[in-house]
Amino acid sequence: MPARLVRPRRKIIAGVCAGIAQRFGLSTTLVRVAFVVSCVLPGPQFIAYLVLWLVMPKEK
Repeated sequence: MPARLVRPRRKIIAGVCAGIAQRFGLSTTLVRVAFVVSCVLPGPQFIAYLVLWLVMPKEK
């Protein structure tokens, strides 16, 4: 059964980066750093983060 994309209880802001890291088996720190670095590039990073915050279910 594939891992689900959920926001974990253990989080810093909304848990989006931690959920993505868990789903794909990556380091949470690596995903967070990649997101922060990507924010200096033009694009919809903050909008994508907010949408994922609303769409991703919380971990039970």
